[in-house]
Amino acid sequence: MVGRRREILWIAFAVVHLVVAWIALVGPDQSLGDVRTVYRSWMDQAVSGGDRVGIDVAWVYPLLAAVPMLVARLGGAADYATVWLVVVVALDAVAFAVITRRRTPSTTTAAWWWLLFVAALGPIALGRIDAVTVALALIGVLLVAERPVAASVVLTIAAWVKVWPAALVGAAVLASRRWPAIVVAAVATTAAVVAVSLALGSGATVLGFIGQQAGRGLQIESPAATPWLWRAAAGVTGTAVYYDQQILTFQVQGDGVGLAARATTVVMAVVVGGVVLLGLRARLAGAAAPHLLGPLALALTTALIVTNKVGSPQFVSWLAVPVVVGLVASRTGGPSFRVPAGLALGIAALTQLIYPWFYDDLLRVEPWMLVVITLRNLGEVVLLVVGCIMLWRLGGVRRGPAADRMSA
Repeated sequence: MVGRRREILWIAFAVVHLVVAWIALVGPDQSLGDVRTVYRSWMDQAVSGGDRVGIDVAWVYPLLAAVPMLVARLGGAADYATVWLVVVVALDAVAFAVITRRRTPSTTTAAWWWLLFVAALGPIALGRIDAVTVALALIGVLLVAERPVAASVVLTIAAWVKVWPAALVGAAVLASRRWPAIVVAAVATTAAVVAVSLALGSGATVLGFIGQQAGRGLQIESPAATPWLWRAAAGVTGTAVYYDQQILTFQVQGDGVGLAARATTVVMAVVVGGVVLLGLRARLAGAAAPHLLGPLALALTTALIVTNKVGSPQFVSWLAVPVVVGLVASRTGGPSFRVPAGLALGIAALTQLIYPWFYDDLLRVEPWMLVVITLRNLGEVVLLVVGCIMLWRLGGVRRGPAADRMSA
């Protein structure tokens, strides 16, 4: 019976990924726009003897983001998008195997939920570099309790593909009693990546991705941009949506946009700092690591999404990681993750509606689409608040030695 259920799970995995991949290939061009044009052009340039992004020239991503992009290029320029999808689905399969390696009700629930989430989010769940980091991050966080060193290595590698999983490394450090091993592994992995980059001739360009983010304005999908979208729809003079040719994104312009864009960095630091304090409070109260990791990862991840001036649709894919780890832990005494799981599914579905299906309506600031994106952004804020409440409750009751043993 158990074996049969496992087979059904894997069949569902195949069906969901095949359908989503098919939609990405034949659906709106935006679904794989970055893959077909931007990623491929970077790799075409590198293999033809031109500048290597992240090494010869500063890049928007950390160095290891080039690895999956280059692997996809091995299939040739013509089939780049198809090979990219194969790479992502293969990584997802590894993550799915890690989720389901223990045949328990909680892991089964988490596995089914992730498949629903991928279906709800649609093509963007596979069609950006974030998909690689999500798969790696899922593997990493699910290994924290058993193999903290391996978990730290995987999460740090993910952070060198795109920065956001660094928050999960921080969550693991804060939640686990074996945090010194996690820190050492993260530092060693980072040192190895930097050493390879320097050996390839990058020099200071290895850290170029940090500066690439500094001058960005407010991307239209970010929560902070919402008021200016409504102002543009109302015809306020000087307020509009425009395409930034350098950053390759749609942003808003208008009175106060520059100040708001700069303020998001400060707000992010304050909110993330507050979440860390809540996590530390829960840890000092004796919260078990498996029970603390999910809420802490949820609050940190949503904090990065809500306070981010970029707000790309694929950021929503990050939510899979804390929700999966929370669902796995909830059946063993951890906080219930039903509310976060439901909210994340709703956010994912609204995001797919926005991108890729009706993105043109957003660019035209159609009122109905502004309602959709406003609801989506409010959902992200609510999810952040829910994560913080979960952390507060974990820190409100001091636990005894049994919890300490679980945290080991």
